Amino acid sequence: MGWYDRLLGLVIKDLGIDLGTANTLVAVQGRGVVLSEPSVVAIRKGTKTVLLDGQAVGEQAKIMLGKSPGNVEVVRPMKDGVIADLEITEQMLRYFIAKVNGRWGPFKPRVVIAVPAGINEVEKGAVTNSAMNAGAREVFLIAEPMAAAIGAGLPVAEPVGSMIVDIGGGTTEVAVISLAGLVASESVRVAGDELDACIIKYLKARHGVVIGENTAEQVKVTIGSAKPLAEELTMAIRGRDLRSGMPRSIDVNSTEIYEALRVPVGTIITSIRMVLERTQPELAADLIDRGICMAGGTSQLRGLVELVAEETGLPVRLANEPMTCVARGCAALLENLDALKQMLEVGSHL
Repeated sequence: MGWYDRLLGLVIKDLGIDLGTANTLVAVQGRGVVLSEPSVVAIRKGTKTVLLDGQAVGEQAKIMLGKSPGNVEVVRPMKDGVIADLEITEQMLRYFIAKVNGRWGPFKPRVVIAVPAGINEVEKGAVTNSAMNAGAREVFLIAEPMAAAIGAGLPVAEPVGSMIVDIGGGTTEVAVISLAGLVASESVRVAGDELDACIIKYLKARHGVVIGENTAEQVKVTIGSAKPLAEELTMAIRGRDLRSGMPRSIDVNSTEIYEALRVPVGTIITSIRMVLERTQPELAADLIDRGICMAGGTSQLRGLVELVAEETGLPVRLANEPMTCVARGCAALLENLDALKQMLEVGSHL
């Protein structure tokens, strides 16, 4: 690290960013995660103008979902782990960076951003340009499964096989890692948002009730499961009756939500099995003892860890603070930029 970077380090903190479809997390070197907010922005309809003088971002915007007037649009600028709206993503990033570091004029942070392992060059460029335009001095991209594995404390640089399954809002990232490289990986655009969409679709078809994204997420967290539960859970939800158009309240149970989630959960299991089938025998043997580590907010779905263990025959554990693994992994890489640059040179990051 040169003298200029050391001087800037006294003034402004470099950042690790998990730029997720559902949530954006920002970690600071040496301090851990300091910001976790929804990747949501409220704008004036037909424009790119963020409401409340640019403050209607994150939590401020999410509370408007499904409740905004006709002249206001609440948007998610990220879709399936990649940028869907470049300009709005820049404004969102600018807001989050300023919230963490303050407004230091010409002083800009270096940023490590995690992205899905399977994105193309155009998508990589969009992420880099957004971060630079939002106020970054230098941008490094790292594959989400690598960042998640580092944040979970896996020995990614050692000559042993480590397996990570990172299930976020937009994508599920599965990888076997050895010697700081992705030996086998799979990125599928089925994760938390798809689970929510399946709940919305099921309740509409089964009960004739339409619910919003926030309600679907609450149902998933409260009574959702990847396996049938020994003791059934129930929950009262409110939505709009499809026939009458009037508000309506119904009771749903965990068995129904399990049925609603079977297809997307099955897709996640299939992606894990595919990676295991492509893993070299010597590394696969390591996994018999080391098992699978699961990270990401959606990995906390009730019964999912047990289901993965049953389907693979391997020991499976949930990482400590699974939702923050990717952001913490990005921040950890800032402490050793030489190692990060070496990863980028050998192409193991994406």
